[in-house]
Amino acid sequence: MTTVDVAAPARALAIGAHPDDIEFGCGATLAKWAGAGCEVSLLVCTDGSKGTWDANADVAALIARRQGEQSEAARRLGATGEVRFLGEVDGELEVTMVLRSRMARIIRELRPEVVLGHDPFKRWRLHPDHRAAGFLCMDSVVAARDPHFFPEHGVGHHRPAELLLFECEAPDHFERVDDAQIKAKVSALLAHESQFESTHRISAQDDGAEMAAFRTRVVETCRAAGRRAGLAYGEAFKRVERV
Repeated sequence: MTTVDVAAPARALAIGAHPDDIEFGCGATLAKWAGAGCEVSLLVCTDGSKGTWDANADVAALIARRQGEQSEAARRLGATGEVRFLGEVDGELEVTMVLRSRMARIIRELRPEVVLGHDPFKRWRLHPDHRAAGFLCMDSVVAARDPHFFPEHGVGHHRPAELLLFECEAPDHFERVDDAQIKAKVSALLAHESQFESTHRISAQDDGAEMAAFRTRVVETCRAAGRRAGLAYGEAFKRVERV
């Protein structure tokens, strides 16, 4: 069954593998909820240290830059919650009990009603960090909800009401978004200036055409997602209700 729009939660936590993944996956939805008063928080699993094509890049400087970009992107979405970083090495994220514990503790501390993350089951997914982040997200939701997981946290267990997985192969839930929310999504993505040449395909020599093409790609992705549910624009998810 296809559903459209959950009630805007009081608190939401989006979990992404790298800086900018969250904005690509659910940025307009987060902007919509933030505008409705939701406390939006973001958790980024890796340090983004491989996010450049420059073989001679200063990796420490890149990590610091990408954290700053992520914080600015959250601000542009209207997020009033926290931006947290696990700091794992980009490209080397693994599904471990140590990371499950760390992520579960963050869920318990922030107490989101809705958690959003990568769909780890998407076939032929190329980047291992996206798979690992998705499995960690799902595993950590289970751990956070049950009191006998990680009692050493000293934080009360917490059960989110909904889990929404983005980048999904078989979406069954859609969030309706409008022009203003897509504009916020684009603005948040453009905060990631370190990614212009690679992910965004905007060169330093751009005369404006590549920037316009990037904006169009984002809008068209939302248009295509919305069309699947009879909406003008949307973002697509796999919905897990019985968390």
